[in-house]
Amino acid sequence: MIETLDVISPSPPQPGVRWGKVLDQNKCIGCHACSTACKSENEVPLGVNRTFVKAVEVGVYPEVNRFFQVTRCNQCTDAPCVPVCPVEAMFIRPDGIVDFDRERCIGCKACMAACPYDAININPEFHSIEKCNFCAHRIDQGLEPACVVVCPTEAIVVGDLNDPNSEVSRLIARNKAEVRKPEKGTSPKVFYLGAHEATLNPSVAAYTGGNMWSEQKEGYPVETLEAGGVKSLPNARVAYEVPHRPPWDWRVSLYTWTKSIAGGAFMIYALLKLFGIAVDQTWTLATSVIGGFFLAATGVILIFDLEKPWAFYRIFTRPQWRSWLVRGAFIITGYALVLALLFLAGLLGLSGLADALVIPGAILSVLAVIYTAWLFGQSKGRDLWQNPLLPLHLFSQGLFAGAAAFLIVERFLPLPAEARTLVGWAFAVGLLVHLLFALSELVMPPMTIDAKRAAHQMIFGRYGTFYWTGLIAGAVLPLVLFAVLGQGAVFAALLGLAGLLAYEHAYVQAAQSVPLT
Repeated sequence: MIETLDVISPSPPQPGVRWGKVLDQNKCIGCHACSTACKSENEVPLGVNRTFVKAVEVGVYPEVNRFFQVTRCNQCTDAPCVPVCPVEAMFIRPDGIVDFDRERCIGCKACMAACPYDAININPEFHSIEKCNFCAHRIDQGLEPACVVVCPTEAIVVGDLNDPNSEVSRLIARNKAEVRKPEKGTSPKVFYLGAHEATLNPSVAAYTGGNMWSEQKEGYPVETLEAGGVKSLPNARVAYEVPHRPPWDWRVSLYTWTKSIAGGAFMIYALLKLFGIAVDQTWTLATSVIGGFFLAATGVILIFDLEKPWAFYRIFTRPQWRSWLVRGAFIITGYALVLALLFLAGLLGLSGLADALVIPGAILSVLAVIYTAWLFGQSKGRDLWQNPLLPLHLFSQGLFAGAAAFLIVERFLPLPAEARTLVGWAFAVGLLVHLLFALSELVMPPMTIDAKRAAHQMIFGRYGTFYWTGLIAGAVLPLVLFAVLGQGAVFAALLGLAGLLAYEHAYVQAAQSVPLT
């Protein structure tokens, strides 16, 4: 541990203090002392970086300049990692420091997806979040953060932003102080002086795959950014940064698929009931089994995606209601209760109970299908997910996924003719709307550079095979087969579900493929 007696404020901090930081890149020499001091002070394990020094080279030999950027948590005033956390493991202290509690953390990685700066990691020893917290334990003792103490050029300055006479306030007032990604509206309290655009903005420096001391073998796709139609600064390339693995892997892609089938099953059942089409006791039971099986699979996937799966119950015992993870968990629980009662109604022939469940079940099934749109919307760093029409897209997926499940089961458990017709129309309409939304990613220009790069990754890059499989084999071909073979086209239903899974994987992973540092 680093020992120092540099006192910067009384202990504990006085009320009204708002801590901020200035990183003077005119003085930074890229020595990485701040990185090593942070690791030593906070006992950060290998492979985890609370802070690091990014290097970007601009120019052509022999006229090349190397620019540095000290990269870490930006201590946002409106930190997106805080409201998305389901258990309040990420929080803002009264003095403005964004801190974390590894004991509360369940390892859902939602804060990692929400952070526009890629500043949060998972500590493999504690299976919990890890990031720069301003050395809050030192601040509380009236000491400077470890990185400030060891910086040989005094390029890191901390102080009270509410005090106009503090050094940080004077530096910000007298110089051109910039923050990273101001368009995200997070109001960072970490300011940069003299930082080159190629270091501040990850959209303008090419990732060619080379690193000063190693190759980046995992994490974001390593490729030249111009491949996505995004022009970088001339002869600017990232020379060094640390790998950043996307927080949500194939399990989140799979969860969106199983949830679509689980919610869609009751959506179709409710549709039949609302149209006055008689559905017998057997199909009431079948609906509860289809929905219950895929909803249980959804729950298992979500739990085992946690770094601490044994702590999932904390979502219910200490919920943070601003998080759509919490809201989604309670929606899924309510929907599970409806399915359990529907199973009981089908098993015992309680038609009155089944009828009473139609409206609440329809509401909860739709919410179960679409709430992920708002969860993704809380991930401010993932521009591809910032689509106001995403709830409607997810609704169309649930509609045709539920109809596809009915068409498959109908092969063994016949439906009345009019019910078969309605299920067929639901399948065709839902699949067509989904196809149009998927095609819109191809023909409509994304609103931001990061969204454009993510869309390129989804359509033509690393995930292009999944996208085109989902588009052609999973949407176009099923629609053609359904039109030719009629409403009993089980093969079309199977293709549609398989294609949906491929598309979901492309969409979920491509949004996370854009480097944010």
